Amino acid sequence: MSRSSALKRWPGWVLLVLVVAGFLAFGTTRDAGARTPEERVEEISRQLACPVCNGETVYESRNTSSTSIRAEIKAQVTNTDSTDDEIIAFIVQQFGADTQLLPKASGFESLVWVLPSVALVCAGVGLFFSFRKWQRNVDTIPDDEDRALVEAALVAADAPPTAEGVDEP
Repeated sequence: MSRSSALKRWPGWVLLVLVVAGFLAFGTTRDAGARTPEERVEEISRQLACPVCNGETVYESRNTSSTSIRAEIKAQVTNTDSTDDEIIAFIVQQFGADTQLLPKASGFESLVWVLPSVALVCAGVGLFFSFRKWQRNVDTIPDDEDRALVEAALVAADAPPTAEGVDEP
């Protein structure tokens, strides 16, 4: 590949990366609009684990402790101006850390969110450099010797089979 064709291709890749980054930024920061108190209670209860049940959220569980947690969430939503994160922190403080399903986005627990992204970027960079090295090692322009070998192989393939390797009965 010539240097000029490589220079013509990189703006397309840069544009693709910018578009994907823009979509990701838009998707993670957009606001869904005003929510009703019932929607807030449902969303918060989906983010908390039942302290008694294994593998169920407070929203799914019909256990008495989950019912009391949902009632506390509803009381917090209707009676206070607390944010969803503040309500979750209050519930975790009242009912124990086992009720928190999602790790925090700060401190040591933020590695749960960061490490997969870092691994994906490192893998992509590694693949890029590996393919680039592989592409440089491949000689794609045939010379006269290569053309002669192909021509000889084509002539040999078109020739009728000889009786040298055939046993007679």
